[in-house]
Amino acid sequence: MRLSILDQSPIISGHDARRAIEETLALARRADELGYYRYWLAEHHAIAALADPCPEVLVARLGAETRRLRVGTGGVLLPYYSAFRLAESFRMLEALYPGRIDLGIGRAPGGDARTAQAVAGGGFPDASHFPQQLLELIGHLDGTLDAAHPFKPVRLQPEVATAPEIWLLGSSDYSGALAAELGVAFSFAHFINPHGGYEVTRAYRQHFRAGREEAPRAMVCTFLICAETDEEAERLAAPIDLRRLHMALGVDAPIPSDAEAARHRYSTEERRYVASQRARAVIGSPATCRAELEAMAARYEADEVMVLTITGDYATRRRSYELLMSAFQ
Repeated sequence: MRLSILDQSPIISGHDARRAIEETLALARRADELGYYRYWLAEHHAIAALADPCPEVLVARLGAETRRLRVGTGGVLLPYYSAFRLAESFRMLEALYPGRIDLGIGRAPGGDARTAQAVAGGGFPDASHFPQQLLELIGHLDGTLDAAHPFKPVRLQPEVATAPEIWLLGSSDYSGALAAELGVAFSFAHFINPHGGYEVTRAYRQHFRAGREEAPRAMVCTFLICAETDEEAERLAAPIDLRRLHMALGVDAPIPSDAEAARHRYSTEERRYVASQRARAVIGSPATCRAELEAMAARYEADEVMVLTITGDYATRRRSYELLMSAFQ
């Protein structure tokens, strides 16, 4: 089973965005050594806990820092951008790192409404245009735009022999259905929506029509914390539990440190909420994590599994990925 990493470049309390980005670079180098298959970066805007608003820029650096990993976005938010301009950017990345670039595409705004307007240049991105944007993006990259399309004569540079892989990201049946209709690979975000996703990937496979891909390819992405023991993994999960509570309460703050998470005193209602969010995650020892990931992959009929790890300390985050890979070797 292929294992890959989604990195949101978390900013842990007491550190700044520069440190978060440095840790992303260091983790990518380590992932390359360990044998992970893909390393994706996520786009988020104006969020105190997450450092990366322009993953395609950081992808360019990651390509130079690694040798074997496929690197890409998970995802870039297409409604904000010109499909042609995005195609140019990823053609350039493909020219730099041929055969190693992934273009993972999302449609969610990645921030609040005002932030979305600021990113979009004052307007608000219209999600209803997303299917057409995605079709145009594929057409630009593959040279398959309809002959009557007004941009058909426009040359996409640089001209290269290879093309990035395209993955549609989503956490609903809408995204799965669109991926099937357009014939592209599909990644389901279990870490966002842990309920019913296996039905989405099953429907994706059933209704898939050959397009850019000849056959369906599905991935599931989950939150994960791996430690030496189940008990230690539970302790390391405390900061992300508190982070989820902060999100629910509208608190815009960095990822809590281990010490901050340990000091928090939960009300009964808060504990109930945090417990309800645990379905998004796999938390445990290497053996526990392997068993749960294999079961998840089978349930989702997934060809690949991607994991997102955030802890209250950069060292334990890195160790989590090391321990997980050791369980599969």
